[in-house]
Amino acid sequence: MVSTVTTSTVVTLTTVAMASSLALIVLLTMFTLLVQKEMAATARERWARALDRALNVGIIPLILAFLTLVAIKIAELFK
Repeated sequence: MVSTVTTSTVVTLTTVAMASSLALIVLLTMFTLLVQKEMAATARERWARALDRALNVGIIPLILAFLTLVAIKIAELFK
């Protein structure tokens, strides 16, 4: 019984740690891409406009992941 509880505790703590690090990676990557998008939007060169549109490919999924993380955190508060 004790080994089962210990194993469950270790697995739970590892999962929580992995989720926290994943959330941090998502936030930092999204922040970096948003800064690059703003810098590209202010430039007037043709390549900067293409980069501005191309960054949406990475930003949109990260925003969806961020919203999912926020929804999970809010759901945890109401449990």
